[in-house]
Amino acid sequence: MKKLIALIEKMKPFFEKVSNNPYLRAIRDGFLSCMPVILFSSIFLLIACVPNAWGFYWPTNVNDILMKAYNYSMGILAVLMVATIAKSLTDNINGKLPKLRQINNVSVMIVSIICFLLIAVQPVKGGFSSDFMGTKGLLSAFVVAFIVPNIYKLFVKNNVTIKLPDEVPHNVAQTFEDLIPLAASVLFFWLFDLVFRQVTGEVFSAWILDVLKPLFSAADGYVGLAIIYGAMAMFWFVGIHGPSIVEPAVTAIYIANVEANLKLHQAGQHASYVLTHGTSYFIATIGGTGATLMLTVMFAFLARSKQLKAVGRTSIIPVCFAVNEPILFGAPIVLNPIFFVPFILTPIFNVWIFKFFIDNLGMSGFIYIIPWTTPAPIGLILGTGFAKLAFILAPLLLVVDFVMYYPFFKVYDRELVIEEAERAKNELNEISKEKPVVKLEEKPVEKVKIESKMDKKQLVLVLCASGATSSMLANAITKGAKQEGINVESIAMAYGQHKDVISDYDLIILAPQMASMYEELKADCSSKGTKSATTTGKEYVKLTRDPVGALKFALDIING
Repeated sequence: MKKLIALIEKMKPFFEKVSNNPYLRAIRDGFLSCMPVILFSSIFLLIACVPNAWGFYWPTNVNDILMKAYNYSMGILAVLMVATIAKSLTDNINGKLPKLRQINNVSVMIVSIICFLLIAVQPVKGGFSSDFMGTKGLLSAFVVAFIVPNIYKLFVKNNVTIKLPDEVPHNVAQTFEDLIPLAASVLFFWLFDLVFRQVTGEVFSAWILDVLKPLFSAADGYVGLAIIYGAMAMFWFVGIHGPSIVEPAVTAIYIANVEANLKLHQAGQHASYVLTHGTSYFIATIGGTGATLMLTVMFAFLARSKQLKAVGRTSIIPVCFAVNEPILFGAPIVLNPIFFVPFILTPIFNVWIFKFFIDNLGMSGFIYIIPWTTPAPIGLILGTGFAKLAFILAPLLLVVDFVMYYPFFKVYDRELVIEEAERAKNELNEISKEKPVVKLEEKPVEKVKIESKMDKKQLVLVLCASGATSSMLANAITKGAKQEGINVESIAMAYGQHKDVISDYDLIILAPQMASMYEELKADCSSKGTKSATTTGKEYVKLTRDPVGALKFALDIING
């Protein structure tokens, strides 16, 4: 087992390279930017449809009003995502271009929408159809969002632009500078659409769905599910945020499947698709990646080891809300050979059981998108529209997770108890060897005062993959500042959301699971005069539990 762990650890640089792929990151960042829209629209969907589980149906006019808010947000999701993904990729490209020769990301967003409509939307009398402006058009949105920024890069990098006299105001000159790459992008996709429709007889968005339908089906099978959630757990096991690598590749499938499930459910048919956001949030990752909720419960209430008991009891609340970095780094589970097998297999078994319930017992798959921080059993019940079998599946998964982790937990707990006993014995021996010291005068220990060298408020930003783990450290820093009476404030964001606000902060701290992004962050911060830092997993967890220590950590870097 140790040899296997060593082999996986050797592959960490390759995994980090995959994690840094700008196109996967662009999808992830684009999706994060649109997540508020998805969650907002889901509220109206829940209000409109959840009462149906108890036989209550809104009058048609009320239902139409509720669904209008959903259709006018989720119904144009592909239009929104083509813009946000293109912006994210453009920001990445700009980081590698000279500061005085940057791509206008607003122009890229606008042009990407135009190009998407050209190749993905069917014209109809009086306008165009909305069929592929929502979830069905996501794959086309990805294609456009990847190509348009690269067309702009070609022209901007080679300084192919309309040059105006220096006297022309910058905002006017920028309009003409954008004109050539804008025209080239639109003409490229306009011609592509003309040729493609002539050759295939259908719109590109419909064609790409047909081509990739076997991939969608394979991903929804037992093998596909095992690969997806096994890979997600394996990446996390070596300390790299697994969902950041895996989920961008399947985001389109997630969203398409939940939309298909909803339509099947509304038509009175079986919502049979397994692979959705809900499956990831509330089935595979109960208590976070690795399905660690029941393991945390064991640590908190069954462990004899003082270390595990302390880690479990301080981690149980965030783990209930799927934030499990405290236990991943605090136990630790990351790169711990004892937990390799259950950490990889438990999510897979959870998803297989869920698929069995859907395929063989007639349970509905997820028909609604619920926030990922919802406690898993509640999210499972809500997301499946209060399916009756969900009330059986939720406790069953908890039992399965307990059984999967228990023998490995016992082994690790026993090891730590022995280590703690040996450590205590050694400490006693050391104390007995020491000569007694006569104390002449007992003086009270003075508390070290933490001071800031600046009068203005100092702002600290903490980044992680989704903004959840980072909020723990940000809250600790803010709490420490209040305790010490120092003018420091800290907030958390998901990596990628910080690009436009770097100069607003005195310090940006990167969570350990995103450490592969630190060189990029460091370069971005240096160019804006902002300090940056990252930590090891254990240090990060320790700081989240020590507000004054977290504050001191931040101020030492700011004042250093």
